Amino acid sequence: MPLVPGVMPFGMVAGIAAVQAGFSPLQSMAFSLIGYAGSAQLVAAQMLGQTPALLIILATLVVNLRFAMYSASMLPLFDGVPLARRWLLAYGLTDQSYAVTMGRPAAEPHPVAYYTGATVLMWLTWQVGTATGALLGAGIPASWPLEFAVPLSFIALLVPVLKSQPQVLAAGVSAVIAVAAHSLPFRLNLILGAVCGMAAGLLVQRWKERQG
Repeated sequence: MPLVPGVMPFGMVAGIAAVQAGFSPLQSMAFSLIGYAGSAQLVAAQMLGQTPALLIILATLVVNLRFAMYSASMLPLFDGVPLARRWLLAYGLTDQSYAVTMGRPAAEPHPVAYYTGATVLMWLTWQVGTATGALLGAGIPASWPLEFAVPLSFIALLVPVLKSQPQVLAAGVSAVIAVAAHSLPFRLNLILGAVCGMAAGLLVQRWKERQG
């Protein structure tokens, strides 16, 4: 629930961006239902009409590659869950639902139900946000700093889960590399930052294990 105030304006930004890219409000809402991938929706909207469709698809795939890492780490939680249900649960995967599920209380006996609850709430919040942005569009005052909610929502996710030295180092290295490589095309700086951060965290973790 504390993440909802950050996700709602994020969704509104995505809805506004889709309308500004040339979609009708109805198309913008359909885009959000089908795509349902926050950052990738923004990237696609910014590239629409200026970039070949194939490059737009590749760019959004690159931005969404982080979900491959998320789902791989969550796989043990879904042991025994039928494949058809896992496909449906995969559709609902977001940064927020991943973070709260992996940071769930240690005594939580039903991780799949816990994850499902998080995904339903995030999905509803996102769809309401994007619909609001698409329908109101220019009616939203320019003085409202909606874009600022995007980094704030991710910071709110990140800070509570940094509980060990390898995690802190991984986050720090990822941030530095991603910013330093911001000029790379197709948001490749995000992937590079993630890979370097994971490598740094893994090296420190193994070093600590040898020392301990």
